[in-house]
Amino acid sequence: MKKVLIANRGEIAVRIARACRDYGVTSVAVYADADFEALHVRHADEAYALKGERPADTYLDIAKLLDVARRADADAVHPGYGFLSERADFARAVIDAGLTWIGPDPATIDALGDKVEARRIALRVGAPLVAGTENPVGGAAEVLAFAEEHGLPIAIKAAFGGGGRGLKVAWRMDEVAELYESAVREAVTAFGRGECFVERFLDKPRHIEAQVIADRHGRVVVVGTRDCSLQRRNQKLVEEAPAPFLDEVLRQRIHDSARDICAEAGYVGAGTVEFLLSADGTLSFLEVNTRLQVEHPVTEETSGIDLVIEQLRVADGLPLSFHDTPTPRGHSFEFRINAEDAGRGFLPTPGPIDRFQPPSGPGIRLDTGVEAGSRVPGTFDSMIAKLIVTGATREQAIARARRALAEFEIDGIATVLPFHRAVMDHADFTGEGFAVHTRWIETVFAEQIQIAPRSDNTADVGVLRTFVEIDGKRHALGLPSALLQGLSVAAPAAGSGEASAEAVDEQALRAPVAGNLHTWTVEDGATVKAGQVVAIMEAMKMETSVTAPHAGRLSIAQEPGGYFEAGAVLGRLEKN
Repeated sequence: MKKVLIANRGEIAVRIARACRDYGVTSVAVYADADFEALHVRHADEAYALKGERPADTYLDIAKLLDVARRADADAVHPGYGFLSERADFARAVIDAGLTWIGPDPATIDALGDKVEARRIALRVGAPLVAGTENPVGGAAEVLAFAEEHGLPIAIKAAFGGGGRGLKVAWRMDEVAELYESAVREAVTAFGRGECFVERFLDKPRHIEAQVIADRHGRVVVVGTRDCSLQRRNQKLVEEAPAPFLDEVLRQRIHDSARDICAEAGYVGAGTVEFLLSADGTLSFLEVNTRLQVEHPVTEETSGIDLVIEQLRVADGLPLSFHDTPTPRGHSFEFRINAEDAGRGFLPTPGPIDRFQPPSGPGIRLDTGVEAGSRVPGTFDSMIAKLIVTGATREQAIARARRALAEFEIDGIATVLPFHRAVMDHADFTGEGFAVHTRWIETVFAEQIQIAPRSDNTADVGVLRTFVEIDGKRHALGLPSALLQGLSVAAPAAGSGEASAEAVDEQALRAPVAGNLHTWTVEDGATVKAGQVVAIMEAMKMETSVTAPHAGRLSIAQEPGGYFEAGAVLGRLEKN
């Protein structure tokens, strides 16, 4: 390989660009309209616009990505994680275009990406498994029938998903149908396919995973384990390596099962085999992520292996640079820094970053896609950076993490930093035992997280900053904003009487977050109760419910499909 197109954005695109430079190959970035000033664009050797705003028009558009590869004369594609990283059709399109695909073979992605087929592979090699449907279900009625036969709770999972998208856990019979429909919607939005299957959900499980990498010379190696139990909405927030509080027999069973599943599937490249471990010691295979994981840095820090470099080596046909599972060197935590307000139920908070002051010192690593002055768009995932903290022991890593989280300051947008600080002071996570599980945040964690203040960034700097693209290179331009005033369309002033009237309108039903209005759950003119869910919005790849602030008759003002800023009026709720 000589030139790698990075088909992604944010911190993972920065991470891959750095690995390309270390490996000695040229990197090519792509960017959506909202990312034209993004950090990953500046870190790559070249950058090309995808000319669009939403994922479907940019980072999910295979034709656009391959066109950039052709124009840039790239000879390889790295998909990162998310977006098209686990799409076999993208891998095939890359290979058919004569390019090197930095990932597993398309047939392997098909086999393991289909969660039902992955279960069959796991059964063949004797990996532990809980009861589940043999094929994707045909509707909510089949899900209900499974729940009646096997009992609750059950997990409804996107058959072609991953990363927690399209995963819903039903604890009551009356919520099964609604959660099934929600899982299908999320799966279609995130992966383009809505098929789901069902399996028994283990109560209070830990989430354990094994990092695997394999070359084309017959070597399949488990690099180590991770614990990713601290989750909300099935999205990981804190990960650590190696997975703590496992006896050697159980750890070896995880290693053996992960290696056997990947070998049976003919795996090549980096991947992760995930398991659930219940409180009673029941271990069950969950899925295989056929890509690089968000949490790969904790394995790198404790193994001394650069997993992205290994991906590049494997794609170049070289053998792995190591032979066996390395002995862990110390302990490492990763904290996902999401643009979400934990004090408001983890609502996404896109917007400008006024200040970004990360920590430093011994054992600190930061993988980031933003800096001070960056703007976090509302159309993509909420994660903006990852703080990785390593120590010689778990105890030292905890102490360093507390110090690092206290030093970390971000202003302008709300982030989950207050949540991380509270977690690292909680005995369930940092004590001698390990009492956390995948629903611990929703069921046990009762700390009151303060609502994050939001600055009002309205300063007029008098200069419009933009860029032009010439042969894959971006060039900055600064134009006096007064020069372009005549070209702008007049808009009501922020302090106008109309805006002020809306601000005190108690009957306005407003968007709780910036995002797309997905659907109304009630009809126009319906009488609703206070707290009733009346609409669903999709923001930063997560569904957010719009609830009635009081009882009344709903008049719908906006149609589904549109994008709305937080606070936008979606309808009116006339009190009875």
